[in-house]
Amino acid sequence: MEHLVRVYNEKDRRTLEWLRKHVGDATIAAAVKRCAGGKPFLSSVCRQIGVRPPEYLASASRPAPTATGEEALATIRGILAAKALATGGTLARIH
Repeated sequence: MEHLVRVYNEKDRRTLEWLRKHVGDATIAAAVKRCAGGKPFLSSVCRQIGVRPPEYLASASRPAPTATGEEALATIRGILAAKALATGGTLARIH
C-alpha cells in the first residue's frame, strides 16, 4: 500500500498499518482515488474514509537524557537563577 500513499516516517507506517487492519486495502485504494493529485498524505486518506487514527506517543521514540544535556540544563538554570536574584525577581522552578 505504500506505493499508493505518502509514507515518510514510522508514525506514517504505523498509521497505514492501523488503516489496513481496520478498514482494509480496498477501502484505502478507493479513498486514494477520490483524493486529488498524486500520492496523497495519509491524513487526506483518513478524511476521505471518515476515520481518525490513534495518536501514537512520541515519548516512545524520545531519547534518554545524556550527561552533557543535563549539565547544559544545570548551567542554564544557574544563569537564570543568578539573573533573577540580581533583578530582585523570583524564578519558578524549571524542570
